[in-house]
Amino acid sequence: MAGVKEIEEFRKSLENKKVPILTLDKKWHNLIPDTAKTSAVRDSEKALNDLLKRQGKLVNDIKDLKRIKSDLMQEIVDHMDAADTNPSSGKKLEENQRLIIEINEKIESYDDELLDIPRSIKEANEILMLQSMDVCYGILQENASGIRKIGEWIKQVRIELKKNIIRKQDMEQKNAEIYSYMHDILGPEIVDLFDLEYKEI
Repeated sequence: MAGVKEIEEFRKSLENKKVPILTLDKKWHNLIPDTAKTSAVRDSEKALNDLLKRQGKLVNDIKDLKRIKSDLMQEIVDHMDAADTNPSSGKKLEENQRLIIEINEKIESYDDELLDIPRSIKEANEILMLQSMDVCYGILQENASGIRKIGEWIKQVRIELKKNIIRKQDMEQKNAEIYSYMHDILGPEIVDLFDLEYKEI
């Protein structure tokens, strides 16, 4: 794994690059299958996914809180006149106002957290990218070694193949010479008799 200096250089080089969120990127999953993931990559992947889930949850929670707040405000408006004459309506209005204050505080807190999450996601994604590059370079080195070995094997097989082709041609030529010689000396009738006897050769 790269050191602090390399990480900072890597981050600077990524400043103007549009790097996709790796855990949402199909190409990343194809390049680094589960079998190739180190424990560090798995941990970083989980951390990034947790941040994405948290971001989604905050967005949904804020929507829900705004809807509840809107309902409470509508109740306040609907019961304002009744609050002067009915004490229980007054208490309901006070309770709704208290709930609205709590909701506003929660929304503000969630909004603050939402502001920080994109930076955290970007940092987690960069760490995962750096770890992924280590894994990819490991795969590249392993593949390069395998390619060299297979290339050497192919080279040896080609040499053997060429040698065997030459041997085969030599044997075929020798057989043709022997047959021709026997045909010339003994004549076709005797050679045909030998052909029948040695048919399997």
